[in-house]
Parts: sequence; structure tokens; C-alpha cells
Amino acid sequence: MSRPVRRRELYFSILEDLLIAVRLPVFSRKAKRKLISQQKFYFFDAGVFRAIRPTGPLDSEAEMDGPALETLVLQELRAANDYHDYGYEIFFWRTRNNLEVDFVLYGPRGLVAIEIKRSTQIQPKDTRALREFKKDYPPAKCFVFYGGPSVLYLDDVTVLPIEQALTYLYDILSNVS
Repeated sequence: MSRPVRRRELYFSILEDLLIAVRLPVFSRKAKRKLISQQKFYFFDAGVFRAIRPTGPLDSEAEMDGPALETLVLQELRAANDYHDYGYEIFFWRTRNNLEVDFVLYGPRGLVAIEIKRSTQIQPKDTRALREFKKDYPPAKCFVFYGGPSVLYLDDVTVLPIEQALTYLYDILSNVS
């Protein structure tokens, strides 16, 4: 391992030890596709992310709001998982051709895949990664949490308004298998 990579790894480990950040590994159990191997990094709080993220004239609000919303959902998933002792491990899934599912929860209660969309409308293309994930892992329960007002069902994907999803996160995670 080269020296810069080792220093970077040490830096991320320190942030995790101080509870400032969390890394999510790639979900690769019985993988049928080529997946990336790089972990995903989140700060412990969406406000920290927004405060320290470098911004410039080419950065849009959407570029900042999307990752901040993902961070918020991760906080809620971790809190519900720990508080209710569900026993899930939390991952993400990304193929080499950039299909990504933001959160994959795997544990004794089952397999849950969650995609976060800031948008107020959902198109079939927005569920493509979840549909591909479902092909590889048929038992998975798939959800999109989005900024719109209505509950929708697209193929095998349940689309929930973000506020409703967070309010009923206990039901979503406890009624999987």
C-alpha cells in the first residue's frame, strides 16, 4: 500500500473513532455483477456536511441537498436499527457502470434496499438501480424515499414521501421478511 493511501485510511479511521464520520461498505454478498470496492463516507450530521463542503459559483443547491438528505436518512436508519435492536448491517451498492442504491440493510429480519431522491416527482428511470438490485437479490424489499407528496408503487418498488418514510421507519424495517 502506498504512503498517501495509508495516510488517507488513517485519517478516515480517526474520524470514525471520534464519531465524526461513518463509512459504508459495498454490499457484495453473492454478487452477480462487478461492483466497485470503494467505501462511501458520511459525516455524522447533515449540518456538518453542509457547513464544511466547499462551494463555488458552479455548485447548485441540489448538489448539496441530495447528499445532505442521504446523510439525514442514514442517521435515522442507524438510530432506528440501534434503538430497536434490529441487527441490520448497513451498506450501499454500486456497480461498475454506476448503478447505485444508497442504502442496503442486511440482517436477520431480511434485506432492504433504499434509494433517496430529493425530487418531487419520480420517473421509472429513478428506480432503475433498485430494479437491477432486485434482479440480483429477489427477496429484497425496495423503497424510494422522495420529496413528493404521494405514495406510489412502481413494479416492485414502494415510493414514499420522505416525511412519511421517516415517520414510519420502524414499520418499514420491522416488517421486512
